[in-house]
Amino acid sequence: MTKNTSVPGAFRLEFKVGSGRHGLPCWLAIPTELDTDCPPLVAVHGIRRGAKVQAQQFGASAAKVGQVVIAPLFAEEQWPLYQQVVRKGRADIALLELMNDLRLTGIWQSKRFDLSGFSGGAQFAHRFAMLYPNLVKSLSVTSAGWYTFPDASPFPYGLGKRDGRKDDWGPQMESRLHEFLQIPLNIAVGSLDGERDSNTRSGTEIDHQQGANRIDRAHQWEKALLKAARERRLPVPDVRIMELPESGHDFIECVKKGGLVDFLMSDRSIERSEGLTNRRANRLSSKAARASECQSLNT
Repeated sequence: MTKNTSVPGAFRLEFKVGSGRHGLPCWLAIPTELDTDCPPLVAVHGIRRGAKVQAQQFGASAAKVGQVVIAPLFAEEQWPLYQQVVRKGRADIALLELMNDLRLTGIWQSKRFDLSGFSGGAQFAHRFAMLYPNLVKSLSVTSAGWYTFPDASPFPYGLGKRDGRKDDWGPQMESRLHEFLQIPLNIAVGSLDGERDSNTRSGTEIDHQQGANRIDRAHQWEKALLKAARERRLPVPDVRIMELPESGHDFIECVKKGGLVDFLMSDRSIERSEGLTNRRANRLSSKAARASECQSLNT
């Protein structure tokens, strides 16, 4: 019998170029013991485009349960406003095509995936989940500058129609809001991320709707989601929110000082670990059954 000597949490980093001229590239953190039935974690970068850092920081925790991390890289030239999902370049379609490509390679086989984002990536993540709630198993948003609220404000501030526009993204998301509100959700923001900067969208209307800074807006969005569920007589959403200690608007600081990875991964880790153990046991049982069957045929 060959002894398994792999180290828990071991993984390798790989860069995958985009398919074709306009394909979305990504960084992958692939566990030594990959479980293709475990939903992958899609981790979306902020406007600094630090996709590799996303894969590196989530890689070890994800690898412990056999989960691959997929960190797409939305190049500024092709997807300048990826945060809003449906703007130039259609970041949503680019991600869907990437996930299909990766499925064909056999790297993941589950029906849904976990979705996480930091800053601009958090904007992308929650809007993508609102548009495609059937694809998202769990959602984590960290340090978003602003949000799409579950109200009648014109999209992307809310789910209402925009005057003079043919598209109806807001109403589409509104029609799927009951599904979105059933997705387990983590909201995180640095406890020191209360200062407005040049990247913080501001103005009388958005400040009134969402609050003056990222901390206020995270809490306001949580309250708005809970209110939307109550008004629709839906079950209370599974929402957790945390202000990360000693952390400003910096991903590495949120990880190293704020405990971001532990917060985002801990609540699902037991479920994933048990699932991985059960799947491994089932595979071993199947192998034993096949071996017994072969032995019976040979006697």
